[in-house]
Amino acid sequence: MIERTLAQVAETVGGVLHDADPTSVVTGPAFLDTRTPEPGGLFVAFAGENADGHDHAAAAVAAGAVAVLGTRPTGVPTVVVEDAQAALQQLARAVLDRRHRDDRELGRLPLRDPEALVVVAVTGSQGKTSAKDMLARVLADAGPTVATAGSFNNELGLPLTVLRLTTGTRYLVLEMGARGIGHLTELCAIAPPHVALVLNVGKAHLGEFGSQANIAQAKGEIVEALRPGHGVAVLNADDPLVTGMDARVTDEAGVEAVRFGAGDDADVRVGDLVLDDLGRPAFDLAHAGATERVELRLLGAHQATNAAAAAAVGVAVGLGLPQVAASLRGIEALSRWRMELTERADGLVVVNDAYNANPDSMRSAVETLAGIGARSGRRTVAVLGEMRELGPDAAAEHRAVGALAARLGLDAVVVVGEGAAGIADALADAGHPATHHVRGVAEASAWLRENVRGPDVVLVKASRSGRLEQVAQTLLEDHDAPTAGARRKEGGR
Repeated sequence: MIERTLAQVAETVGGVLHDADPTSVVTGPAFLDTRTPEPGGLFVAFAGENADGHDHAAAAVAAGAVAVLGTRPTGVPTVVVEDAQAALQQLARAVLDRRHRDDRELGRLPLRDPEALVVVAVTGSQGKTSAKDMLARVLADAGPTVATAGSFNNELGLPLTVLRLTTGTRYLVLEMGARGIGHLTELCAIAPPHVALVLNVGKAHLGEFGSQANIAQAKGEIVEALRPGHGVAVLNADDPLVTGMDARVTDEAGVEAVRFGAGDDADVRVGDLVLDDLGRPAFDLAHAGATERVELRLLGAHQATNAAAAAAVGVAVGLGLPQVAASLRGIEALSRWRMELTERADGLVVVNDAYNANPDSMRSAVETLAGIGARSGRRTVAVLGEMRELGPDAAAEHRAVGALAARLGLDAVVVVGEGAAGIADALADAGHPATHHVRGVAEASAWLRENVRGPDVVLVKASRSGRLEQVAQTLLEDHDAPTAGARRKEGGR
């Protein structure tokens, strides 16, 4: 964090100091969890229904926090405010403004000067965390970078990320999630972007938005928030709901558009895409007459599109295509539980994509699994749970996943939970020979323990609330493969 005294913090957020030395200096980031304290940082205390962060204030200070930001005195140095969330956001905006002011005073212009801070905002219905992770690696190779950790992309996660800024930070990469119209406008008010990346408009959170048109309206807010005169909209040329978003910015705003995708109208284009036996993509990236061959160590054809998105942002901020491609080639892993491929000692391959699920990402994952089976001859097993927040379309979307799994010929499908019943129903209607509908994680794990072994490949995917990462963990912890007699031979190759 850019250093501030407690007196400055209190003035910024309209707070009152209690039990605090006004000259004490906050040198570290803000944090919410005393189990992961930030020495020199600011502990933000929230009073919730089941827990009250103020009760942990003393522990936070003992662990190294300079003070607490909360709504009541705590007996340790505290900045007391009426609304801790609003105060956290105000502090983040003030710190960001301070950094931009310093750049201006030194004559540094964002996107023009190599030392000026550039704020990059990333959104999309699916894949934004993976694309953000790729982009963070590309930019970190070019200069000091602060990026959203995991999917900490909401009204709390974003200001916490901003408050990790230092005077030397070159790139600030912010993943932004939305659950309704107006949410991205609010996040961009905390951290107005210089570059806005929109990956896609899909069906995630369809139940909350009501329609894809509403999702597109919400995602486009990130483009409307671009800084006038020196903003860049990086848009998916293959998604018709994205590619026209530059029209939402007036000509007077001086916002440039850079497009990525597989079509001829893309500024950064993906071509000659092939997958290896485990579904890892190799492809050409082309821009401005130059072409680079990229082989990723990541799983899924969709990662080529994510790589193109990261490359488009890279060239938008002034990086050369060879430099970007070299960074992409070096990426070995992304945030956990996102198409995370691990091979067990006996050769069993587990693809853990259990962090979240929506119709588009579920379809991509199932197609990736089927492709692995087709290329490698491995037996394919999908463990699929509920996709949440789909509203009235939930039943139809789950049935569509089941129909796809049957059509692709997956060898076995384990459907977990009543919320995913539509998947099992569609598989049954298609006459799929090896469908198993279980009540929960324990039953799924028990079936897999007795019925899979190397060289099978198992995909685990559901919305976060399904906790299916526990299934993947159980499989990977079980290094003693079952005997041939213990394994059922249904659907095997």
